[in-house]
Amino acid sequence: MSRLDTDPTTPAVGGHTDGVRIPEPLPGRPGVPFGRTLHAELRKMVDTRAGRWMVIVMAAVAAIILAAFLIWGPAEDASFRGLLELSTLPLAMLLPVLGIMAATAEWSQRTGLVTFTLEPRRGRVVLAKVLAALLLALVVLAVAVVASALANVVGGTGEWDLSGAAASGLVLALMIYVLQGVAFGLLFLNTPVAIVSVLVLPTVWSIATMAISALADAGRWLNLDAVTQPLFAGEMAGRDWAQLGTATAVWVLLPLAVGTYRVLHREVK
Repeated sequence: MSRLDTDPTTPAVGGHTDGVRIPEPLPGRPGVPFGRTLHAELRKMVDTRAGRWMVIVMAAVAAIILAAFLIWGPAEDASFRGLLELSTLPLAMLLPVLGIMAATAEWSQRTGLVTFTLEPRRGRVVLAKVLAALLLALVVLAVAVVASALANVVGGTGEWDLSGAAASGLVLALMIYVLQGVAFGLLFLNTPVAIVSVLVLPTVWSIATMAISALADAGRWLNLDAVTQPLFAGEMAGRDWAQLGTATAVWVLLPLAVGTYRVLHREVK
């Protein structure tokens, strides 16, 4: 005789009551830890040749600008704050590209099937990409700070005139630009289109607000480059915060929300 338990009260496989007892299910394995996903996204940003060269170019451009200013620039302006502003000037343009490359990696390199098979919860992947881009941007910014400090000691005025408000405003402004890059990358899911859009669209809008008087009032609230200037200067007031929030909502949060929706629902091929 078979050793199967023939208890008729036991539910059977497929819903049939054939008297076969269903074995206890094996305990499920936990999902991929978020820390591992974040580490993978950080590694992907510097493992590719494009990502590695982007970081190298940013560091090289900052170093060249600092060296050129120390050699040919006015000596009285070579304070720590002045040197830091110079070294972070190219970062405001290049860090969004870093965020775009992080957001479009699965779609431009056709690795989405692997990524979303290992981690089917796409929202966690999007969050990991956002945090990875911000963390790498902070590392690049830290390198710029160290380079500016060394330049100030070697050939600058030796003045450490950077206030806390200006320092925190600088960090916040650059993080906003990185988030804008991630948002446009998620929105278009195409690296060249996203890069052109993040560089051209704000510039076109800025020109339009200056050329068309009817758009001047809207431009003061929706020009991201203009509303971040008080951040860099460390002189934010109540109205400045309101304008920064409005411009960030339009140029960063809205495309980030739409782009996240696209990633969550787009078919992976």
